[in-house]
This record gives sequence, C-alpha cells and structure tokens, in this order.
Amino acid sequence: MRIIYLLIFLCCLSCNNERVLLLPEIENAKTTEVLDVSPGYIFYDETQPDSTLLNRKNLIITTNWLVNVDKRLTLKQAIPHIKFLQDKKRNAEMHKNENAKNYFTCNDTSIKNLGFLEFTDVYYEMVNSHKDSINLHALQLKPIDDAVISELPIPATYLVIDNGNKADFENLIIPILQYQKAIYTAMPDKNIITSGFSLNIYFDGHLSFQDYISMKSTLEKLNTEKLKITSNEFIY
Repeated sequence: MRIIYLLIFLCCLSCNNERVLLLPEIENAKTTEVLDVSPGYIFYDETQPDSTLLNRKNLIITTNWLVNVDKRLTLKQAIPHIKFLQDKKRNAEMHKNENAKNYFTCNDTSIKNLGFLEFTDVYYEMVNSHKDSINLHALQLKPIDDAVISELPIPATYLVIDNGNKADFENLIIPILQYQKAIYTAMPDKNIITSGFSLNIYFDGHLSFQDYISMKSTLEKLNTEKLKITSNEFIY
C-alpha cells in the first residue's frame, strides 16, 4: 500500500502538463506524517531559462507547506525559488499562522513511503565566492541568535562542501567532534563550562538537490547540544 501511495503521488505530478518530478531519497526520516498541508513544486524543466519551473498556486499561507523539489536540480537552480517561498510566508501580513512549518518532501526508501525534512528556520544566503573568499566571509560572520554560547572563547567553525568531498561528508564532521572532546579533556575544571560548537556550512551551488538532502538528513541526526548546526546556510 505504501508503494502504491508513493506511485500515485508521483503520477499526480506527472499528469500536470505531463511533468515528472523526481523526489530526493532519504532513509529513516524523523518525520513521516504531516497534517494540514498544501504543496508547492519546483520542477526540472529544460525549456526554461534556468531549467526550473515553480508551481506555487496550491500553497495556502496558514498551512504546513510541503515543498517538492526535483532531485536533479542544482542548489543554484533550486535555492532561489525556495528562498522566494520562504520570504512569501515569513512576510505574510494577513492570515499568518506562526505554527505552520515548511518541509521538503522526500522518498524514504527505508519505509517505501514519503518522508519529510523540515527547513522552517533555515535562512539561505548566496555567497559570491569570486568577489569574497569563503574564508574571509566566515571570519566576518556576525553571531546569530541560535549560535552556541560558551564561556570559553571558542569560535564557530565552518565546513565547505563541494562535489569533491561530498562523499566523505560524515568524516569531515569527525575532526570537529574530536576537537571538542579534546578541549573537555584538557580542561577538567568543573568551574569551566562549555556549551559546544556552532557549525556554519557552505554548500557548492553545483551540488544536486539530492546531494543536499542526503547531507541535511545526516546533519539532522548530528545536531546535538554539543554541536549546533546554525540555521544560516550559505550557497556559493
């Protein structure tokens, strides 16, 4: 029945002007059911100037939004549309529902059904890596509201993810966790309190949306009290 439900969902998309939307795949999604929803679609369409087509006519501002993004799109293609939708909802003045959330719709292969990845509080920023180096941009970042606060002068760290290191993504996190553990070991004084690290992530705009969702799913499981993934995400 779950397989049939997923196929029906995809067929409904393809029946809309014969368009097909390939959902990104994840495993063991934390969220597998969302109620009171309305859908939006970002199609892969080679006939368009940027190969994307946004359909938002079914989105209702007071509901939870299910944003369906074709996994073949790159971040440079998809993120501007996603940011546009976020701004529309955040800046709404009439009939606003503060409890309404935003989710990416995914194909959860572990249950052969739909899974959902929340992105309500994510703020996307496009970074011009040709104008400003990523290293300089990271150093100039101002503290944000959800950054981890520490009584020790431990700066926020950052990762740069591209097509060259995406396959080793989880291993890139390990040195950060080891560094954190080393500080606790070196400073056993109980009067010294550290709250952990905040992590800013820079994603190469040429990464596919499938790549992005795979890494976001991993980050969702790593986001702990000791390693806070900041809500600001940077696309370069």
